Amino acid sequence: MTILVVGATGTLGRQVVRRALDEGHEVRCLVRSYKRAAFLKEWGAELVRGDLCDPQTLPPALSGAIAVIDAATARPTDSLSIKQVDWEGKVALIQATKAAGVNRYIFFSILDADKYPHVPLMEIKRCTEVFLAESGLNYTILRLSGFMQGLIGQYAIPILENQSVWVTEATAPVAYIDTQDVAKFAIRALSVPETEKKTFPVVGNRAWDADEIIRLCERLSGQEAKVTRLPLGLLRAVRKIALFFQWGWNLADRLAFAEVQASGQPIAAPMDEVYKIFGLNPEETTTLESYLQEYFSRILRKLKELDYEQAKLKKQSKRKFPF
Repeated sequence: MTILVVGATGTLGRQVVRRALDEGHEVRCLVRSYKRAAFLKEWGAELVRGDLCDPQTLPPALSGAIAVIDAATARPTDSLSIKQVDWEGKVALIQATKAAGVNRYIFFSILDADKYPHVPLMEIKRCTEVFLAESGLNYTILRLSGFMQGLIGQYAIPILENQSVWVTEATAPVAYIDTQDVAKFAIRALSVPETEKKTFPVVGNRAWDADEIIRLCERLSGQEAKVTRLPLGLLRAVRKIALFFQWGWNLADRLAFAEVQASGQPIAAPMDEVYKIFGLNPEETTTLESYLQEYFSRILRKLKELDYEQAKLKKQSKRKFPF
């Protein structure tokens, strides 16, 4: 009884694999590179080489699977566009899943995707939801907000390194969630009949805007942030320029997401009923405060250890060379 995870090397996909293995499932991962996915094999997952954009590689990965958990998405640095991966690739995967007789399909979408038809990724997610619902598969769609993991590079590291934190002039509050918690919902959906052919929001316990996150990072790190605010007009101009070059299409599509943040509308949703249906305890969901507290505590402890080692080496050096 095998679960196929697509996008298994990504920020979310690897947590889905880890959770599924921890709960005793057999896991197969569709990967483009065995080398990049070697850690998944070490965990105990089976690797099958394949590519969403090459439909002929999909049937072997689906053979014998009981469910598909689709966590794949185009990366900003990919040579392939969002349209190729998140639309054409997903259509091919859904069709191949149905042809293989695999009935269960878990798909990760974005909260409020239907409200932003001019933002490419949001519109593609909306269209994929519709296509999946009409496919005849027994699906569950989980609509996500932002991931806590993304805040480390955006806020925590620049503050620790005394570099600028770049934010737009207007930012929408986001109910960020830990990918480990998203993985809990995905795996639980496989065993809860009430989630079949349904769509659910899966978001954090409260929405945070950029300034609140910056203040939290300052308090936890003990350092003051250097904040640079980008006008939305500048991002729009950069996006238009990027569209002139094929290598810039992915970047342009990502920059369009700034329109969502600039709307000022909170990216959040009530979760009480969702927790009841999935049988999960909201008290066990990671809060943003605890997530960043754990990160800064670990990093600051490591920095202190490095400072101690450097001071120790310096002292030993002085003993050897007193003059």
